[in-house]
This record gives sequence, structure tokens and C-alpha cells, in this order.
Amino acid sequence: MEDTDIVNDDLNFDNRIQLEGLKNAVESIKAELRKVIIGQDHFVELLIVALLADGHVLIEGVPGIAKTVTAKLFAKVLKTEFSRIQFTPDLMPSDVLGTSILNMKTSEFEFKNGPIFSNIVLIDEINRAPAKTQAALFETMEERQATIDGTTYKFENPFMVLATQNPIEQEGTYALPEAQLDRFIFKIKVDYPSLEDEIKIIASHHERKGEKPQTRINAILDVASLEDYKSKTQEILVEEKIIKYIAEIVSKTRNHPHLYLGGSPRSSIAILNTAKAFAAINGRDFVIPEDVKKSLNPVLNHRIILTPEREMEGMTTENVIEMIVQSVEVPR
Repeated sequence: MEDTDIVNDDLNFDNRIQLEGLKNAVESIKAELRKVIIGQDHFVELLIVALLADGHVLIEGVPGIAKTVTAKLFAKVLKTEFSRIQFTPDLMPSDVLGTSILNMKTSEFEFKNGPIFSNIVLIDEINRAPAKTQAALFETMEERQATIDGTTYKFENPFMVLATQNPIEQEGTYALPEAQLDRFIFKIKVDYPSLEDEIKIIASHHERKGEKPQTRINAILDVASLEDYKSKTQEILVEEKIIKYIAEIVSKTRNHPHLYLGGSPRSSIAILNTAKAFAAINGRDFVIPEDVKKSLNPVLNHRIILTPEREMEGMTTENVIEMIVQSVEVPR
């Protein structure tokens, strides 16, 4: 009770950073997507947090649960460019990055941008392309640029990759290497909707009478405002005890008996950045331990690997993360 009172008192203080506009924009984005996307509030919030933290997102779930639709509509609420790439086993790196074409008039080669040159890029079924094509994404995701024929082409801000994969069907797929998984700030696992939500989904589809979902969604946020909000998110106050709390949690993943592979320093930084984003969308200019806890599962669940024995027993990475959280003292 006392801790709650302290947090509430803090919320009454004047923020160093003006976050009212950001908080209102986030609520408007959620409300706009709720017109079509039902029962996926947590999914949408994580997409917004990843965007503010300047990260990419891997979305995992069975077909038919609106992964692609949510990603497309999320791009539409932002006044940004959007492209979609369907990954297939015969897809080549040039199909993603672009290629140089000979101009017959000038007798010179001209570079033609591939679909990766956009703001929000949806990659459907990323694990269906071979390693050579997946490797082409490494530089684009990490450096926000592409090097083709010795020339480097910078991407415009914002740049965000939303990649989907199906965890069930493995025939004809290529597992993403750990180095590539590490480039995604989040891995979001999307589950089936509840019975109540499914009834609403069916009713909503019936009411639209064939109308495309995109027609109901309006753009909410422009690029200039988004970049301003991202800049403000980076200014969120993080106390030394919160930084130590993050470090202790990630450090414990590296020597936990149930884990074969722990989190890297990149995962610690990802937790920091997303905790700041969680604080910002709640109108706070400082991070609290709850912001860190919210970040742990989506940041760590694709970066840590269970030992074969624990995996065979049915244990999940989420179980181990919860064990670690319980074992680390929460800063006061």
C-alpha cells in the first residue's frame, strides 16, 4: 500500500519532459486500431513501445490471427511509407535490397531500390527464405543502411521491420540464426483470441459487409511528431539502482541452470530502452521497476535458450524469466 502511495505521489509531480502529447497520441493510435483489431491491446502496445525504442519486431503466431493485418494497419496509423515482402525459398537478396540496372540511354548502371527502402517494412514468413537472403537483412536492421556494389544507401527515419513467422509448420523453413534474432528488440507471441473476443471479431466482420479494414483506419501520427516523441523517450530518467536491477536480471540468465544460452549486453540495452518507452507512454519521465518487468518477456524470450532437458520437460523461457525476477531484489 505504501509503495503504491509513493508512486501515485510521484505521478503528481511536474514532469521535466512534456509527455502529454505522446501519451495522447498513443491512446489515439490504440483507439484507432481498436476499430478493427479486437482483443490485441497488448500486442499493439508492444508495437508502439518498439517503435519509440527504435527497434524491430518478430511476430510469432499461427496463421489467421491477424498478425499481418495488425502490422499493415499499424503502418497506416502512422503517416509513413509502407512495404510488404513475402519471403519464399527462392527469394534472392536483390529481391529485397534492389539491384543495379543498365540505363541504355546513358550506358550507365542505375540503382533501383528494393522494397526494404521504406519506413515500415512487413516481412511475411521471414523463416521461409534461405540464409543468404536473411543475411541481407543484417546490415539494414542494425545500421539502417544497405551497401550494394560498394555504394552505401542510408534509410530515412523511421525504419522498422515487422517480421512474422509461423511456429507450427516447419517444412520448407529455415530457422533464424541467433545473430539475426538478436537484431529484433521484441519477439511477440500472438495467441488465439478469447471466446468473447472471437464473437466480436465475427460480428465486426459481418458489420463491415465486405469493406476492407484499411478504410476504417485514419493516420494519427506524422514522421516529425514521431521523431520528436522518440527523442523525448531517450531523455527519460533512469536511476542507477534501475540500471543495476536490469544488469542483475540479465547476468542471472548467463549462469542459470535451466538455460543453455543467456542474454547479451544488447538485450540489457533493449530492456533499458523499452522500459523508458513504457514509462513515456504512461506519461512518466522516470523508469520504475514495473517498466523493466514489462520489458523482460518480449526482449528475452528469443534471446535465451533452454537446456534440452528443460525443453523436453515442457518448461518455457517465460517460466525461467519469472524465476529470475523472483530471485532478484526489486529496487526501492
